[in-house]
Formats: sequence, C-alpha cells, structure tokens
Amino acid sequence: MVRETYLIEGMHCAACSASVERVTRKLPGVQRSDVNLTLNRMEIEYDEAKCSPDMIVAKIQKAGFGARPMEAKARDLKKEAEAREKEEEKAFRRERNGIIAAIILAAALMYISMGGMFGAPLPGILDMHTHAVNFGLAQLLLSIVIMYIGRRFYVSGFKSLAHLAPNMDSLVAIGSTASFIYSVVTLFLLTDRPGLVHDGLYFESAAVVVTLVSLGKHMESGSKHKTTGAIRRLMELTPDTAVLVGENGSLTEVPTEILRAGDTVLVKPGERVPLDGEVVSGEGGVDESMLTGESLPVDKAPGSEVTGGSISVNGSLTVKITRTGADTTLSKIIKIVEDAQGKKAPISKTADKVAGVFVPVVMGISVLAAAVWLIAGQSVPFVLKVFTSVLVIACPCAMGLATPTAIVVGTGLGASNGILIKSGEALETLHGVDTAVLDKTGTVTSGKPAVTDVIAAGAERGELLSTAALIEAASAHPLAEAVIRAAGEEGLCSALKVESFENLSGRGVRPRSPTEARCCSARSGSWTRAASTSPRWERGPTSSPARARRSSSPRKTGASWACSPWRTRCARQAARP
Repeated sequence: MVRETYLIEGMHCAACSASVERVTRKLPGVQRSDVNLTLNRMEIEYDEAKCSPDMIVAKIQKAGFGARPMEAKARDLKKEAEAREKEEEKAFRRERNGIIAAIILAAALMYISMGGMFGAPLPGILDMHTHAVNFGLAQLLLSIVIMYIGRRFYVSGFKSLAHLAPNMDSLVAIGSTASFIYSVVTLFLLTDRPGLVHDGLYFESAAVVVTLVSLGKHMESGSKHKTTGAIRRLMELTPDTAVLVGENGSLTEVPTEILRAGDTVLVKPGERVPLDGEVVSGEGGVDESMLTGESLPVDKAPGSEVTGGSISVNGSLTVKITRTGADTTLSKIIKIVEDAQGKKAPISKTADKVAGVFVPVVMGISVLAAAVWLIAGQSVPFVLKVFTSVLVIACPCAMGLATPTAIVVGTGLGASNGILIKSGEALETLHGVDTAVLDKTGTVTSGKPAVTDVIAAGAERGELLSTAALIEAASAHPLAEAVIRAAGEEGLCSALKVESFENLSGRGVRPRSPTEARCCSARSGSWTRAASTSPRWERGPTSSPARARRSSSPRKTGASWACSPWRTRCARQAARP
C-alpha cells in the first residue's frame, strides 16, 4: 500500500470535498481517501499495482477539480510553505479588492432599483415611470459587472453540475442565473408592457446574492488562512542562514537549505541551531523548550546532540550536521501536525455523508416548491422568488467546514504550546478525559525561573542579592535573569564593578572585581568548595556535613539563593573600597 498527499484545487464547499472523495474511492485498489477542505488536501492510500498517481489526478480532473501530488521526499518545507503563502496572500488581496468593488456596485444597484420606494432622488433619465428601459439597462450593466467579479461561482457551479456532482456553487449559480435571465426577458418586454418594471426586474437579487456569498467566502478564506498559522510558526524556528565552518577554519554565512550531513557549523550565543547535529567543540546551554517543554537550558559539551530550531543561550558551539530535510526532528514534528490536521474526526464523516446528498436534495426541494406554488396559481415572479430563495439560503458549507476547521485550530494551538495531537480522532476522544497526568514541572509553570527566597547566613540580604545580580549581569543564563529581575524589583543596586567574567558551564560564574577580590555566584543544586586557592564554587554530587548544617534552612532548588559564611565574607570584602 502507498500513502500519498495531493493538493486539490477548486474546492469551495463540503459538497466539493465529498465529490472528490466519492470519485477517488471508486478507483481500483484505493483503500482510503480523505479530503480536508480547510487545507485543500487529500490523503489517499492505494495499491500501486492497481492504481497510479496519473489515474488519481485524471479522475479528480474529470470531476471538475485540479490535483497535483505533494512530494513525499525530503524537501524544503519552509521554502515551500513561504511560496504557497505568498501565492495565497496575493489571491486573497485580489479577491478582497474584487469584493470591495462588488459591494460598491451592489450598493449603487440597490439605490437605483429600490431608492424610488423611499423617495430617494434619481436622475430623470433613470426614472422608472418615464424611462423604464433606461431604468432596466442601468441595472443590467451593474449586475453584469458584479456577476463577472463573482464568476467563479458560475464556472465551478455549472462545471460540477455537468459532472453530475452539484455543489454549493451550483446553488448560487442556478438561483442567480434564473433571476438574471428572467430579468433580461422582462427588459426586452418593457417597450410594449411598461408595467412589468414594477415586478419583473430582479437584477438586484442576482447581483446582491453573488456579492453576499462572495463576502462570506472571503471571510471564510481569511479564517482558513489564520488556522494554518501554527505550522508556519513551527517552520520559522529553522533559521534562514547558518555559519559554515570550512576545512581551513574559515567562516562563511550560507543559506540553511544548502547544508548537508557532515557539514560543520558555528552556533553563537543567541542563535538557533540550523539543523540536527552533534557538538564537536565548545560548551554551553541550549534552550530546547520548543521540543521538550523544559524552560531551563540543557548543558551541551562535545559529543552531545542538538536539535534544529533550539537556541544556544550561552557559549559558542561547533556542530556537525547529522540530519537534514525531512529527517530532522523539527520536520518530523511538522509532519505529525500536518497529518493530524489532515485526518478526519469520526464526527466529520457523518457531516460529509450529509453534505454529499445535501445539494441534490435542496435542488429537488426548490423545484418542488416552485411547482407547487405555480400549480396553486401564483404568478411567475413569485414562483421565481421561491425557487431562488430555497437554492441560495440552503448552504452546506458551515456544516462541512466547522469540523475540519476545529481540528486545524485545535492541533495548531496544541503545537504552538508544545502539545502534539496525532489525529482528529484523538482530539475528539480527548473530550472524555477527566484527569491529565503531567510528568514535567516545566510544562505546568510559567517557564521563567523566579527568586522565591534569599537565605543569607551572617550577611545582609539586600547586600547579597545586589552583589549576586551584579555578578549575573554578564550572564545570559535564565537563573541569572531571575536574580537580576528580583534585584530590580526590590530596587537594589551594588556599588561594585566587575573587571572580568568567566562562565563555568554547568557550575556557575566567576568574576573578578577591580579590588582583586574574587566572589562567586552559584546556581541551584548541592555545592562543594573546589580544592583550589581561588574562591570558586562548583556543582557537586553531594554536600559536606558542614555545608549541610550551614544551609539547613528550607531552600527551594533552582529558584532561590543560599549563602555560606565564606561567601558572605567574600561579598563583603569585594564591597569594601
């Protein structure tokens, strides 16, 4: 079995998607065919011995739609998405301009046709009583322009009708065309029968229906465009360029798309890792919250793996690329989100079945209603109103679009918040969950460390916090930012100056003040004093008994600071002029 994705063109409503599914499922060897109206995509699974892509495309085209396969091989997802987004944006603006013009013309048409009822002034040449033909010709010209702006309804609607697969566009096309043709016939009869001007012209009905439906479809397109923003944001995590390290050590900025497995790149602090790779040299912390949800950076050293899209917080890393294209972790995440948005929830299958027969049923009801009123002795204009009203008002679009849009929005918001939902079925089943169990603290916090307590043994609290903030001012570590933020909130400021600064990866920092006094800031965990003459504090597996006694006060790891008497003396010594 082969599973492929096709981009479907020309779909405007749930009946369209149901039609594509119906014709493709009739092909030999096709096991499954699901169309997502929101994304304009079709997921199809078939036996390649009985069916081929050419057969699938030909069948869809015969049904009145366009289709082209989306390559499953490794591709530049970001570049492809940007090109598609630019094309959609251009079409969206063009459609918007057309609708604005249609609204203005429809307002003028309504003024001419209905203004006389409210005493609105009109030029004498357009007076319906003295110049009935001119009155009708003005409406004809305006309605022709409006119907041309909304020509897609007629092209799609009549084409679908010709293929015996009527859709929502068919309803609009038939209803507005019937009103337009009747009005044109009446216009030709106005010379002999001027009285028809009062109840025989329905140009405004045809034009206004096209304008309002076009406006609704435009708003719908805008909503669909917004719902796919999550995938675009995921793609934006990959940087456009990377610094390639040459064999002779030269540094060259190149597009990320040309990188290949085995290339070596330099990732500076604050930059994103371009692609998945392995650290060759350098040490530093990497923010992998986009993948793991953990807010604190992960320390990296030679031999550590890094993920494309993650951010180097501190320290420069030389990374050897190991995976590119569709094989990267970020590409696989995007693929999961795309698959989830393309799969249908169980409830949507019911909506699709209804939408598949909805249009033919509505057309039958409209014909029946018109026939009943005609037999009952009503006039042709009244019968035409009934026929057109039933066709235009009945629209299955909301029914067929609501479920796929909900899936796209739900999975997209989940992806934006680090939650990957595998399918629409899983999303629908989720409503019955009454207990959620989370295994990481980082996923249920604000994601920003904060100082909760400052425990100073034998030192002034404010002095210690201000000195710690001064030391950490040169660091980009999240815990350093928390200390600086805490000191700022309390309005604390140290008179010290830091002459030099050394970041001890995974352990803390070591500054030097102009007074040659050294003091250190250590971050969370248990600590032991290094066996050296310089006062430096490093992370260790255990604490000494003496240290444990000195820090016996309650302490919250990772968000607070503990201070020993030695560190207090060091801070005071550095504080003296």
